[in-house]
Amino acid sequence: MFETLTDRLSGIFDKLTGRGALSEDDVAAAMREVRRALLEADVALEVVRGFIETVQEKAVGQEVLKSVTPGQQVVKIVHDELVVMLGDEAIGIDLKAKAPVPIMLVGLQGSGKTTTCAKIALRLTNQDKKKVLMASLDTRRPAAQEQLRVLGEQVNVDTLPVKEGQDPLQIARRALKDAKTGGYDVVMLDTAGRTHIDEELMKETADIHKIGKPHETLLVADALTGQDAVNLAKSFDECVPLSGIVLTRVDGDGRGGAALSMRAVTGKPIKLIGTGEKVDALEDFHPDRIANRILGMGDVVSLVERAAETLDQEEAEKIARKMRKGAFDLEDLSAQLKQMEKIGGMSGVLSMLPGIGKVKKQIEEADLDNTVVKRQQAIISSMTPRERRAPKLLNASRKKRVAAGSGTSVQDINKLLKMHRMMADMMKKMGKGKGGLAKMFGGGGMPEMPEGMDPNSAPPGLPGVPPGMPPGGLPGLPGLGGGGLPPGLPGLPGKKK
Repeated sequence: MFETLTDRLSGIFDKLTGRGALSEDDVAAAMREVRRALLEADVALEVVRGFIETVQEKAVGQEVLKSVTPGQQVVKIVHDELVVMLGDEAIGIDLKAKAPVPIMLVGLQGSGKTTTCAKIALRLTNQDKKKVLMASLDTRRPAAQEQLRVLGEQVNVDTLPVKEGQDPLQIARRALKDAKTGGYDVVMLDTAGRTHIDEELMKETADIHKIGKPHETLLVADALTGQDAVNLAKSFDECVPLSGIVLTRVDGDGRGGAALSMRAVTGKPIKLIGTGEKVDALEDFHPDRIANRILGMGDVVSLVERAAETLDQEEAEKIARKMRKGAFDLEDLSAQLKQMEKIGGMSGVLSMLPGIGKVKKQIEEADLDNTVVKRQQAIISSMTPRERRAPKLLNASRKKRVAAGSGTSVQDINKLLKMHRMMADMMKKMGKGKGGLAKMFGGGGMPEMPEGMDPNSAPPGLPGVPPGMPPGGLPGLPGLGGGGLPPGLPGLPGKKK
């Protein structure tokens, strides 16, 4: 998400930060380019107009133009205004009401509403420890109720039994009654999707809202629809009072205009974003973190949270101790690669680190997840347990056997073994010395930290790497945050001399 906008803004701000002093004309020229970039990213015109006026007014002040780092000050103003546009602070689902708390989902057909219902239910069950009942009120779409039942089985959440012949209002009443008698904390009402805005279906939505009296009414909107999503939010809010928005398919939207416009145009907070098809691919919407991503500053806190949720902490600490001693073997390396896949793969991890936008094309060309990492996993899987624990046993004949079994070459095996030794030596040194993201950049095959970027934080004047980053690195990923290159990175093209 935001890839197009991030690329454009990075180029604009590189020009600003590369200058020693700025004139009002320099700022005005930069703001014209920012305006164009936002419009191309599908951000609503009135939002862009207000944003540019506010930024330009603050950016031509004496405290900026006379600043030691005027370019960085302008970037900071843009960052702060992006946060304001996106909603200042994260607002999650409100469960402060008498149980069972009714949550109603509305939206167009095909926006991912039923899947989102299951994702939210799983989230409330695992994170908030709530007992949830899901009910499908969609009697129009064939097998809609069956779809929710199947999803309920997948996420281990109860669904309201289907009774033939009942209309949506009857189902809503039954869901509320069963949730109360069954001792549920939350009851989720998944309404029928609309192919377009029509009076009959909108009246049905309003009637369900009157019966259910939902504490939360969430609009599920597809980020790929751009400005249509914003118009949709306006229409639904006129029918039923929305309390928030869930944006789906943000992983497929390179522009991000819907996310940037929604809050400013509708006044409704974006509470959650869907980041993939898996049932756990749902994240809280944090305006400050999204602003960081847009400006290429990474999102280390979200990466830490994702790692903490998905990784085996005990196993991670065990491997980390071995790595610090330089004593980890190929089985440990294989476990590291599997851990990496759980939190989005190599490219997913790198995309959330500060300054990584500068080498994004290099990363994409290297195809880390599908080429490097999978090849390494295949090689390690073709070894015997003894060979994994003692790589020195791999002589010429053993390497030929492993190469044949993994569909690779002896050269690939030599590269893996060399990388393993490099990691062992590097992590042993890092365990004794000062860690930090600075050691990850500027070493090995990675290009140096972008000009103006503080090694251990973001550019001067901008929020640094947020609190929450463990001093020893991410759980289970000692090669990140604690210094050192993650597995597979030595294969990246080197920086130009």
